[in-house]
Amino acid sequence: MTGELPPVRHGGDLARAEAEFGPPAEVWLDLSTGINPQAYPVVELSHEAWSRLPDSGVMLRLKEAAAGAYGVEGPARIAAAPGSSAIIQWLPRLAKRTRVAVLGPAYAEHAAAWRAAGHMVDEVEDLEEISKEAAVVVVVNPNNPTGRYIESDGLVALARSLGERHGLLVVDEAFADVAPEGSLACRAGLPGLVVLRSFGKFYGLAGVRLGFALAWQPLVEALERLMGPWAVPGPAAALASVALADETWKAATRNRLAADAHRLRELIGVSGLKVLGGTDLFVLAGIDRAEDLHAHLAKQGILVRRFPERPTWLRFGLPPDARAWERLEGALKSWPGMHKK
Repeated sequence: MTGELPPVRHGGDLARAEAEFGPPAEVWLDLSTGINPQAYPVVELSHEAWSRLPDSGVMLRLKEAAAGAYGVEGPARIAAAPGSSAIIQWLPRLAKRTRVAVLGPAYAEHAAAWRAAGHMVDEVEDLEEISKEAAVVVVVNPNNPTGRYIESDGLVALARSLGERHGLLVVDEAFADVAPEGSLACRAGLPGLVVLRSFGKFYGLAGVRLGFALAWQPLVEALERLMGPWAVPGPAAALASVALADETWKAATRNRLAADAHRLRELIGVSGLKVLGGTDLFVLAGIDRAEDLHAHLAKQGILVRRFPERPTWLRFGLPPDARAWERLEGALKSWPGMHKK
């Protein structure tokens, strides 16, 4: 039966962490999500943004801002949704049951959503392993959690091939804002290609719940029919319309995130862990006793992302301020199992 698969566990669940490890001496330092810890400053919104339903003009302004930010030809190629995770759930409902290949290890909701909709899902670790029978291919680029990046030329060729067979290439670019030069967003409109973008991660406003599907117009219209009217709240649309157009903030933020990611990789390396990959929003580390280190950090109020299916992996997000950096460095140094270099 479809729709009865177990839920995927994600980072950021502080209530669950507190139930497991107890309340921290300080507030939780949540490094488990890969979200920019220094969010875009929330602007003052008009009364109408809160009191009126978001009409077509509001949505057009949001789509125009997204088109400018992502390099899409026009708003007709953009569907706005309450988070890119929502699009991940809806896309499988638009396709007839078929074989789907998910390039992994990757964000687990992709495989789960296609399975829940009744599709046959293969999880592969290399594009060469994809069966010719697969009509849908899902790629997270840059990948979460490994940071693996696939050049755009190869993905465009794959999208064209799938499009000729009425198939679909889904490219999840949730972390592409830190390296926009590799994005396929400018190819939106190519039949067979849909690009997903997440607003909350780079802008640090995950609670806004906003994401976009960039695709050719028939798919955009089908998604919008499936979502129904007013899928995006007015305040989210108003705030994002401002933030997406703020080129000064974006440039400064990319520079800061790159510097902080470099600092985090160095801290992880000198602490005895192996840097396995990442992006400028998170670092994936490897260590044999990852579960023990995860528990040690959690007991000190620092939550990082563990992967039960990959027991030697831990993913670290960026600390937000000087005190957070001190806490992380001190906690890593105090772990009895850490082998110093």
